[in-house]
Amino acid sequence: MPGAGAGVQAPEASPGRYVRHRDEVPPDDEACDDVFRVDVRGPGDDPFDIPAKRAPVERLRRWRQAALVLNASRRFRYTLDLKKEEEKEHIRRKIRAHAQVIRAALLFKEAGEKQSGDRELQEILPRGFGIGEEQLTSMTRDHNYSTLQEYGGVKGLLNLLKTNSEKGIHGDEADLSSRANAFGANRYPRKKGRSFWVFLWEACQDLTLVILIVAAAISLALGIATEGIKEGWYDGASIAFAVFLVIFVTAVSDYKQSLQFQHLNEEKQNIQVEVIRGGRRIQVSIFDLVVGDVVALKIGDQVPADGVLISGHSLAIDESSMTGESKIVFKDQKSPFLMGGCKVADGYGTMLVTAVGLNTEWGLLMASISEDNNEETPLQVRLNGVATFIGIVGLVVAALVLVVLFARYFTGHTTNPDGTVQFVKGHISVKSIIFGSIKILTVAVTIVVVAVPEGLPLAVTLTLAYSMRKMMADKALVRRLSACETMGSATTICSDKTGTLTLNQMTVVRSIVGGIELQPQATIEKLSPTVTSFVLEGIAQNTSGSVFEPEDGSTDEITGSPTEKAILSWGVELHMKFAAERSKSAIIHVSPFNSEKKRGGVAVNGRDSDVHVHWKGAAEIVLALCTNWLDVDGSIHEMTPDKANQFKKYIEDMAEQSLRCVAFAYRNLDPKDIPSEEQRINWQLPDNDLTLIGIVGMKDPCRPGVRDAVELCTNSGVKVRMVTGDNLQTARAIALECGILTDPQASTPVIIEGRVFRAYSDTEREAVADKISVMGRSSPNDKLLLVKALKKNGHVVAVTGDGTNDAPALHEADIGLSMGIQGTEVAKESSDIIILDDNFASVVKVVRWGRSVYANIQKFIQFQLTVNVAALIINVVAAISSGNVPLNAVQLLWVNLIMDTLGALALATEPPTDQLMKRTPVGRREPLVTNIMWRNLFIQAVYQVAVLLTLNFGGRNLLHLTQDTFEHSNKVKNSFIFNTFVLCQVFNEFNSRKPEELNIFEGVSRNHLFVGVVSVTVVLQVIIIEFLGKFTSTVRLSWELWLVSVGIAFVSWPLAFVGKFIPVPQTPLKDLILKCLPKRKMQADEGPTPPV
Repeated sequence: MPGAGAGVQAPEASPGRYVRHRDEVPPDDEACDDVFRVDVRGPGDDPFDIPAKRAPVERLRRWRQAALVLNASRRFRYTLDLKKEEEKEHIRRKIRAHAQVIRAALLFKEAGEKQSGDRELQEILPRGFGIGEEQLTSMTRDHNYSTLQEYGGVKGLLNLLKTNSEKGIHGDEADLSSRANAFGANRYPRKKGRSFWVFLWEACQDLTLVILIVAAAISLALGIATEGIKEGWYDGASIAFAVFLVIFVTAVSDYKQSLQFQHLNEEKQNIQVEVIRGGRRIQVSIFDLVVGDVVALKIGDQVPADGVLISGHSLAIDESSMTGESKIVFKDQKSPFLMGGCKVADGYGTMLVTAVGLNTEWGLLMASISEDNNEETPLQVRLNGVATFIGIVGLVVAALVLVVLFARYFTGHTTNPDGTVQFVKGHISVKSIIFGSIKILTVAVTIVVVAVPEGLPLAVTLTLAYSMRKMMADKALVRRLSACETMGSATTICSDKTGTLTLNQMTVVRSIVGGIELQPQATIEKLSPTVTSFVLEGIAQNTSGSVFEPEDGSTDEITGSPTEKAILSWGVELHMKFAAERSKSAIIHVSPFNSEKKRGGVAVNGRDSDVHVHWKGAAEIVLALCTNWLDVDGSIHEMTPDKANQFKKYIEDMAEQSLRCVAFAYRNLDPKDIPSEEQRINWQLPDNDLTLIGIVGMKDPCRPGVRDAVELCTNSGVKVRMVTGDNLQTARAIALECGILTDPQASTPVIIEGRVFRAYSDTEREAVADKISVMGRSSPNDKLLLVKALKKNGHVVAVTGDGTNDAPALHEADIGLSMGIQGTEVAKESSDIIILDDNFASVVKVVRWGRSVYANIQKFIQFQLTVNVAALIINVVAAISSGNVPLNAVQLLWVNLIMDTLGALALATEPPTDQLMKRTPVGRREPLVTNIMWRNLFIQAVYQVAVLLTLNFGGRNLLHLTQDTFEHSNKVKNSFIFNTFVLCQVFNEFNSRKPEELNIFEGVSRNHLFVGVVSVTVVLQVIIIEFLGKFTSTVRLSWELWLVSVGIAFVSWPLAFVGKFIPVPQTPLKDLILKCLPKRKMQADEGPTPPV
């Protein structure tokens, strides 16, 4: 055996361990298109297209370099910090190396002290305990086995820490408090989230806003110098105020999002741990763990703190997260030290917690690295592409406006509001030239502010933050942001049966023992003492659950998995005294239940020195291993073909009643055949020549509402497939009950067994995968093969899983959904979303939210593009034709605020509707701006531009303002244009809510945020026009002009209604354009283009 503190390396990795795969980009990823469906960089070379999972670092760097960004700190806030990730890995390596160096130095020192024979222990002992925090921490962190022996081994340590291996600590408030004070709490200092002032500072760093602030300062200085402080401060101060308002609102919005993400991160880290306190097994938060706690560990769990093994069976630990080495280490009494943060790869056991919080390597690691789980999502990156495209157009337009306005100004074609020429060569001061130039520059820069939608990618973050918060209420915890988006594209869901489609509340309703059926199922009067003894021994010893028998005689408390609880409850009904039954024999070795083998076994040594090997598992599999059966009188008979068929008939009858069938069997073993303790670690328990004891059938009813949820999925184009470890008959019965199967006579490949599917070649699997509705007797590897085959066929696959062995399938799937109640920590870490109530209906809600994210972003894009197009065209045409722009800098900043931050708040937080589930899934390669959106955008933009340009050039006559002075009538006209433009956006916000539906008001009253944003916008617009004219260069409007403004804006509603009857082609706009391009026709003649 290896020396102290060393583990034994497993011969091969556990089948349950997950492996990180390099992202393989499917062939259709090679031809990525621009988000507008217009090739920006040529076919197959779009930097703004990344995979939904495991994107290579090079791809992440590429889109950052391609994006046009005016405020990097804000735009890249919710993206992965590539530099920080490298730093994290460096810190991890440093802490690992540091711990290993300390360990090696201590072993060296210890060897020297042993030789000299002088070793002094100075202990400062906390009150009530026989050992101090420092001694415990150094022993555990250094894996010092000899020190553990000096304390009397694990038993001695239990006494020093005033705890019991069977009953744990008392667990009352006083006990927990004294332990936390003496040894610390299982928490580590977290880096505080960024304060509001940081967000304010980041919002200030937008290049365009900085230019505007500088321009405002110059304008302020020149205005005061020219017109005096009483009148001259308005222009500069109004621009500055508008800029600071934009900055403030942006910072508030970003700060609120940050708080939501912070809260969700805390939820993710709050792992529930099973501990024994006062003899009871209870679930506590990992943060409430104290030194002295006895923790129950099973396959898939995370070791919650540092500790030593009390007892365990085949306990194997994956220490790669702490040591950096991918190896499985077996733990036993000679290698008992357990490190927090590692995963249980196999077996089960109990551990004594000896160090928590910063006294553990895991705590040091967590305190040293910040847990910002920032990541960019494919939609976010695509929107960066949209922002870049619009930004380039905006910059070109702004540059054009700048050149035209300067040309007109210096050639004397620009006039003042009173009609006089602004620039007269030789008759104008330098101060006036600077003042005029600043105004022109301000207008051009403001056009850039409006044109470059910095907030567009952040709208994704806003809608994702909102969705994640709401999904928590719908019992779904999102671990990876991009999963929210991908779920909207899901075309198939591969669901477990137990606990997801069913309630996971199992009860034994039928039992066959000794060859007869017990009536009722827990009657033992007909059984001989020998049979009863075997049944109870098999139940009590071959289990990972437990029964707590209160001393006051109240009802027994049973813990464990639902299957274990059902069998233990049946044992209690058979008058089993759990503790007494376990004390009758001692466990020699355990073969934990494995989803590959579908059975688990235990070897026990009875008081009469007889060794029994008990097996429990899937009925037909255990039955196939039996050569004998135990009669009701205790006699053993040979398993004849007729008797085997009789038992098979029992199993089939139970399965047809939707019962899960579990069989019990045993065999005697010669003590000479038991290997020594050192060799036992790799001992395979014999499972041949078994004697059948009995079979039980457990009822696990379908969840209420699951049939409706399955039907909803089917109608929305999402196929639900059931993948279960139960036999085909049970699977068929449940699938019919849930609505997954509609034909009771369905046969292969609609309903298929895992081993049959496994035996197919890759090509055959791909051919039958689409037809499969139910897979029975499947192993986790079968689930993985099904996921791969479906993905090859072009499906976007969501998979549910709860076991450690499900991790590869969860990792491989487009969306991995782990179970919050029954799921292991390994499964949760491999998943993208945790379903907190293990309910299939919650999975369907996640699909709704996924589609909602995509739909909300599209609504916001349609709204923003309409504003962009209208504002740009109006200002460009007016600037070129007259040298003046109807919308000045302050007005455009207000429009930007409506369009950007407030628009995102209103539209990106629309709750999902039933209409979303009447559509087919969103294709991952579908254009963000659909033909329907282009139609809506075109109608609204053309209407707004036509009306407002007409008003700009003929407004004085149309509004009957010719009687006023030119200066005043011009101000009224421009104020009216500004007011009408803003109201058009308010009305268009309602249109954007429902791009495809005729009733744009449906559900509007339920969206309080939308109503609030629209109300605030309207109120502020009234205040701006009526009371802040000095700042916005507007004048008060008469009630008649207000009515006309509202009337013009109102027309956008009937216009949108009529527009929705205009049919649009199914072919994306990009493809229609490309058909007209001769270059593409030539390419088509030369050879096929890459697929889109």
